Amino acid sequence: MKKHISIITINFNNAEGLKRTIESVVKQGYRELEYIVIDGGSTDESPNVIKTYQDNISYWISEPDNGIYNAMNKGIAKATGDYLLFLNGGDYLVDDNIISRHLEVFDNKDFVAFDVMHNIPNVGEKRHSHPEDLHFSFLYNETFAHQGVFIKRELFDKVGYYDETLKIVSDWKFFIDAVVRHNASYKRIPEILSYCVLDGVSATKEGTLIRKKERQAILKEDYSIFNEDYKNLAYFKLNRFKALRALERYSFTRKLNSIWLHILLIVVKGKTPKQLK
Repeated sequence: MKKHISIITINFNNAEGLKRTIESVVKQGYRELEYIVIDGGSTDESPNVIKTYQDNISYWISEPDNGIYNAMNKGIAKATGDYLLFLNGGDYLVDDNIISRHLEVFDNKDFVAFDVMHNIPNVGEKRHSHPEDLHFSFLYNETFAHQGVFIKRELFDKVGYYDETLKIVSDWKFFIDAVVRHNASYKRIPEILSYCVLDGVSATKEGTLIRKKERQAILKEDYSIFNEDYKNLAYFKLNRFKALRALERYSFTRKLNSIWLHILLIVVKGKTPKQLK
């Protein structure tokens, strides 16, 4: 039985990026595809771009929203697919058959994670790879790149929609809640699914501070036991690492002294190590 896929695109005043995103979706060889576009009331050419492709779009709306997670929740509410993928304005799929090539190996997992190629302004491209096996340490330090993760639709009914009171880390909170509280299953497919440009608020210094503050608040409130245990483990590992580095430096110094001693023996002919002391 074929799996029904819903792709949701969130956009605001990014007509050029939106066009690129829509074209990469409508060209997909996989036909069991529901495409939803949620536009935040753009004042540029975005609404006209949507209208140009509306025959290939299952549902779209252009109206003001209360932030990106409010817009994402609107998309979730309309989605009927077995799996959802968020591909926002400016993101695009790597080729026309990336979905159809891998759909049969999803293995009914709750999360199916591909890699994502990030385009970082003034830096260049960087591949975001998800782990082979999912552990709390990954979610503590990192997160899923939503442009690369197919999420089971029914998981939102179990876990809940995105928390709209958060500015940056609501998707991270959803992922960690799903894995820790609901034992969500996971599979990694080590192929690049999409490209995206990291140029939003989360990529700024201000965004980094907000992300850190929101994450720490969630960990303290919802996962305080895990948080303290992990911090203790991280501290232990850090000190163990420092100790190992000190031993390595000590060992290296001894070897270096030994090398210099042998050089001196060559220069000062006929001398033994004891005679050089």
